Amino acid sequence: MIMSSTIGGMMWRGYRPCSLYMNGNAGTISVDQPVIIHETRTLPAVAVAESAVSQLNLAISALRADPPRSNSGIIRLEVPIMEKVAAIDWLHAQHHLPCCYFSGRGQKRERDLIGISGNGHGGFHDKDDKCFVSVAGVGSAVSFRGSDPFSLEDWKCIQRFLSKDCPLVRAYGAIRFDAKRNISTEWKEFGSFYFIVPQVEFDEFEDGSMLATTIAWDDYLLLTWEEAVDGLLATMNQLLVRFDKLEKFIQRTTIVGCSHVPSKASWNDSVTKALEIINRRHSDLVKVVLARCSRYITDCVIDPLVLLASLQIEGQNAYQFYIQPSNAPAFIGNTPEKLFHRKCLNISSEALAGTRARGVTKIQDFQNGQDLLYSRKDDIEFTIVRDIIRAKLETICINEVIIDPRKALRKLPGVQHLCAELFGKLRRECDEFDVLASLHPSPAVCGMPSEEARKFIEEHETFDRGMYAGPVGWFGGSESEFAVGIRSALVGQDLNTLVFAGAGIVEGTIPSLEWEEVDLKISQFTTVMNSKHV
Repeated sequence: MIMSSTIGGMMWRGYRPCSLYMNGNAGTISVDQPVIIHETRTLPAVAVAESAVSQLNLAISALRADPPRSNSGIIRLEVPIMEKVAAIDWLHAQHHLPCCYFSGRGQKRERDLIGISGNGHGGFHDKDDKCFVSVAGVGSAVSFRGSDPFSLEDWKCIQRFLSKDCPLVRAYGAIRFDAKRNISTEWKEFGSFYFIVPQVEFDEFEDGSMLATTIAWDDYLLLTWEEAVDGLLATMNQLLVRFDKLEKFIQRTTIVGCSHVPSKASWNDSVTKALEIINRRHSDLVKVVLARCSRYITDCVIDPLVLLASLQIEGQNAYQFYIQPSNAPAFIGNTPEKLFHRKCLNISSEALAGTRARGVTKIQDFQNGQDLLYSRKDDIEFTIVRDIIRAKLETICINEVIIDPRKALRKLPGVQHLCAELFGKLRRECDEFDVLASLHPSPAVCGMPSEEARKFIEEHETFDRGMYAGPVGWFGGSESEFAVGIRSALVGQDLNTLVFAGAGIVEGTIPSLEWEEVDLKISQFTTVMNSKHV
């Protein structure tokens, strides 16, 4: 069996079994060996979150007394809660690692576009679906981590534990921007990719909540049913069922130190070198995206969940995410950019480029938007991104890829961008990996052509992007969704926070303006981190 597809790095050839961890036990197994049991059991609904824990403990005890007769499986126990509780509030009360959080963009948010052209086609939304808002998870029923580029075999290894029959059993995580580069110390525990199926999960819907547990076992991996249940009970015993809303917690910190990699002078040099190549006659390089890593030192330790919650005003039209392996800093983000969303065979993606600040007044805001819409430099950058994504999807989809709107403004509370949405249909659901491998890295975070841009980045960026600008999201049995991990930060367990942002360099770029654009993009973080002065 020869495989040659990878994501985020050099092509890998040859069969390599997937590495995974189940409650701390490491092992490898052929992806051709199926997990025998996939089951979701929904228990009676309760009025409040506290009651759900006792319901689940009783159900786990009953399962323990009458175990399934199978050497592998994954079982989800879930309790609907009539009370609506924010998943991020529940997660903040827990103190168990690893943990994760993911908040999707709602349909209403996705329609917050001001377009100048379109063809009337909409996206793929199922009206019968529950109105999912966000999910938080602690502990790991199964985790997947590797040091090599994410491959088709790794995807199959994850899919082995997922099923259409259990749509809410999902693997949450992220993939490095470039797995070819050496992993720096701060990103060590993330590997080249990191995904978990949480042991305990809190789902937030628009009209209620749900508390769930997942038990995964596999005798081939030397994790027995008994060990899986014991591990879950240990996590359940650490759960806190009473908690306050995060809005009661305010991040009161002051930035006492700051350094940028690259420095402004080095940034100007790199942008100038990129423009020299772009402007050469017959040059292949059309666009390259250069990033900056800003290290902020604060007077006290930052709580990453409080910081993320403080950014939720910016998150009104963005994905929010939080991923923290054991013994690692937290990777958090507030990204406006969707990489792709798959529901069965339906696939959607988007192009995002160009940035302007929101105006103080309605007139100024309108003028800023018009300046962005009709800027030649930004139109060049945006058109490159949109057309490349369309071309990539057309190689995978069976029909014409629809673009609607072709060019629009996506307005966030602090900034606005040019945006287009793209829709298509896959031949097979297993083509999902091809979508991921094709769309990452996007020209919005790397450049065009991808390999030339990636090489320039490797030669001129002196810091490790890690998961910044990589895919971040989740895989499910019949549905998956990934955002692009921009507008993100790595929040340490000390006084240091690394904030990442980038800017696209194309013909007509002015280096100093791009530095200012990066400042604008990270201002949502720095404003909150310097809150004592607000």
